[in-house]
Amino acid sequence: MNNPNEQEAAAATTTTTSSSINHHHHHLKVNNNTLTKSEQDALLRSILPSLNGQEGSPANTFTQSELDELQRAVGSICVGPRTSGHHSRKSSNNTVDIRDLQSSFQQPHGTASACPQDGMSGHCPQYGSAESTAVLAETKPPADSLDWHGAPRLHKNAQLPRSFREQVRAGQFQGPTNGVCPGFLQCNLVVLPQGPVAFDFLLFCQRNPKACPLIEVCDVGSPFPSGVAPGADLRTDVPKYAIYRNGQLEKEVTDVTDYWPEQSVAFLIGCSFSYDGALMDAGIPLKSAQQGKNVPMYRTNLKCRPAGSLSGNMVVSMKPIPALQVSKHVEITSKYTHAHGGPVAVGSASAIGVADINTPEWGEAIDVAPDEVPIFHACGVTPQSILMESKVPFAITHSAGHMFVTDLPSDMGV
Repeated sequence: MNNPNEQEAAAATTTTTSSSINHHHHHLKVNNNTLTKSEQDALLRSILPSLNGQEGSPANTFTQSELDELQRAVGSICVGPRTSGHHSRKSSNNTVDIRDLQSSFQQPHGTASACPQDGMSGHCPQYGSAESTAVLAETKPPADSLDWHGAPRLHKNAQLPRSFREQVRAGQFQGPTNGVCPGFLQCNLVVLPQGPVAFDFLLFCQRNPKACPLIEVCDVGSPFPSGVAPGADLRTDVPKYAIYRNGQLEKEVTDVTDYWPEQSVAFLIGCSFSYDGALMDAGIPLKSAQQGKNVPMYRTNLKCRPAGSLSGNMVVSMKPIPALQVSKHVEITSKYTHAHGGPVAVGSASAIGVADINTPEWGEAIDVAPDEVPIFHACGVTPQSILMESKVPFAITHSAGHMFVTDLPSDMGV
């Protein structure tokens, strides 16, 4: 018995002459740490959920065959506190918090066992590997109908964004989407592997709706945003994507099918490009689109509210607006709370920590004419900046300025 897990499990199944074994006297050990009574109870019942008390036996009593079943379970699963990116809740009395063990016994759907620890036999495909995406590559969009109570109403002319997404999927459009499909809601994209970071990001969006107005969260493993764009595929329908590993930009690509995690969670966040059509209808020019440029984006000194492992500052985009139209611009954009809403600053870049508007961190610089005022809006690149600062192990996002275009009307009922 060379497997350390089997050795530890064997301690729980020591032969006894009794017809049943009370685990008060047979202490379970995990990573050489003895569990307390309550932790043993919770651990055993998480592995053997169908286990019931034996009739006529004391509470928390288990038969030899049941403990043999426990040994077999432990022998095929990596038991131990989470270590990657998390601090174990190990207490000073050498016990292990049962919450650190629970996830070890919840195997991802469709896998034979949890990923092995270092030095143990077995194989765990990396996120974005061909093996992890083999099943996804053959999946088809669900034939969902938007028939639930409160379902969003798609734009009556949804063929426009659908045709645009077909062009993107065919590689015929790879540029920024400012000014594209006016009247339709555009979204930033963030894709994370299912787990604590994905939950932290969901919480981050809930706590920072100005920077991250959440529009849609796909089902685990699904790249199909059927609630906002039936038939679309988030792996192919964004003009350009960014791949991040350990907080660093690894590459930008136009198709992420080969990188998409099997156990993915995809988030769509409203984008300020969504009200470009309303601004144009009001006669307010979109200078970046007129010049064929991406919008300039900057890091600021405006702190976001942290969420779990994620923290950092807001990113903003800038639009030069004619001085006589600033009030109209603010009036229009403030209605679009699902797309960042009104500006966070008007005129003064230094007030939000932007030293030079001619050197944006993302996008392209746009000249501000003497009769124009720089207007700064919260930006959906904030998540990318947060993921980088927090050194998230793996993430897929849209490339700055290259949005996913939905079938929803941009005003969302405003």
